[in-house]
Amino acid sequence: MAAGQDRPINEVRRRDKAVTDEGWIEAFLHSGAWGALATVAEGQPFIHTNLYVYDEGAHAIYLHTAREGRTRSNLERDGRVCFSVSEMGRLLPNEIAAEFSVEYAGVTVFGRCSVVEDDEEKAHGLQLLMDKYAPHLLPERDYRPANQEELNRTSVFRVDIESWSGKKSEKEADFPGAFWYDGVRKPSPFSPGDTR
Repeated sequence: MAAGQDRPINEVRRRDKAVTDEGWIEAFLHSGAWGALATVAEGQPFIHTNLYVYDEGAHAIYLHTAREGRTRSNLERDGRVCFSVSEMGRLLPNEIAAEFSVEYAGVTVFGRCSVVEDDEEKAHGLQLLMDKYAPHLLPERDYRPANQEELNRTSVFRVDIESWSGKKSEKEADFPGAFWYDGVRKPSPFSPGDTR
């Protein structure tokens, strides 16, 4: 058995970095900009990044894709998934390269993902996504909610959370030489000249 395989799936190896406060984990899931859903098909792992929303009442995550595609076909064969949301903080320099580090925070979710077939639940999941990403816009005032034809061509997925883990590493505000990657990174070809 490989190292670590005898531990619970959601156990964080570095216990000093583990976050066990479920309120913190839920708040982090609520605030994440996007997440990565890991599926598997015939032994081949796949990762799909997407917008998502955490539904606290259902203890589930909703996301969506087109009606057909690899994510849906993978999930129809095997619903076991892992879902990750993370953020990078400051880079933490050191005189020894091997001691360079980074601040980070993240949540990993383990569970089962299914294709939502019920139109009412599909509309609910899609509306939760709108409410998260465009809270300043209101249905019927600023946009028309999804109609039946749009629901028919959309796959909505629900990840039923079985377990999760949180992890973070954060240093004091005056950590010597700490800096943000955005200040030194090369411009992305996706957003050249981005001044955010």
